[in-house]
Amino acid sequence: MRRHTPPEPLVPADFHRPDHRAGPPHAACPPSPGPAPGLGQTDRMRIELATEPGDPERPNEDYASVALPASGQGGTLVLLDGVTPPTGAVGCLHSVPWFTARLGGALVELSVSRPDLTLPEILAEAISRTADAHRDTCDLSHPRTPQATVVLARWDPERVAHLVLSDSALLVAGPGGEVEPVLDRRLDELPAAVRELRDAVRALPRGSVERQALRREYAAAVEALRNAEGGFYTAAADPTAAARAVTGELPRSAVTALAALTDGAGRWVETFREGDWTDCFALLRKDGPRGLVERVRELEAADPDGTAYPRAKRHDDAAVVYAEL
Repeated sequence: MRRHTPPEPLVPADFHRPDHRAGPPHAACPPSPGPAPGLGQTDRMRIELATEPGDPERPNEDYASVALPASGQGGTLVLLDGVTPPTGAVGCLHSVPWFTARLGGALVELSVSRPDLTLPEILAEAISRTADAHRDTCDLSHPRTPQATVVLARWDPERVAHLVLSDSALLVAGPGGEVEPVLDRRLDELPAAVRELRDAVRALPRGSVERQALRREYAAAVEALRNAEGGFYTAAADPTAAARAVTGELPRSAVTALAALTDGAGRWVETFREGDWTDCFALLRKDGPRGLVERVRELEAADPDGTAYPRAKRHDDAAVVYAEL
């Protein structure tokens, strides 16, 4: 079975071919001992979650959850990063945290109770349920109706299935200590003209009139590619977006641990370049999700204006789930 590839008719066939690891090759993490023979997974599992708002004056728009069926023979992991809307009307009466709580809750319930459904089918159904909850009061056709990135993983004694939509990350560790990042790179691979606009914005002085004007132009260019062919996709109100996700499946014996990170936590790799994804996983194994989030906050505080490490926000909501299976 192909691994980490979106459906062929919807995404260019070569989308999965680049090496997804960031930075130079590194030695593998020390292998996890894994489940002891003859014991249920709950005898050896380690699960940790951490989440923190980027601004204590604003609600956290991330969502993280893990659920374990009573049988102790499987589980599911859900991580969402709610997309902060622009100022002004977005056609919806509800907040982003309302949306991520609804969508996340539906994903957890369906992924545990409906083992007959694939992960894209689960995401499509969860999107439909969430849309139905406010279809009568809100304009769901608005391009900035509440939406989120998605990481979804589900395991049982035979297999581990996973799904990633937009720019949150899933890290999959194997029995030999190798770490495979599962990433949806479409937001990073926008057309060259849009990337050039982004670089031009970053080159202008912060706070300048010129930068503000060019930033608005860049934002409009990105928005035109949101949930559009040739652009990138998020979970909003259209269930067909689920078919655009990066998906894969591995034998249960090939996976010892999983980690899911919103991009606010993934900054440790992708913005601050403190190491690659293998290094990030090693940090999570040693210090846990809280340790990673605290390190990101230290790095942000050391570059408050984004001069050395350009980014859209000084601080972003950060959520991490770490699970040793």
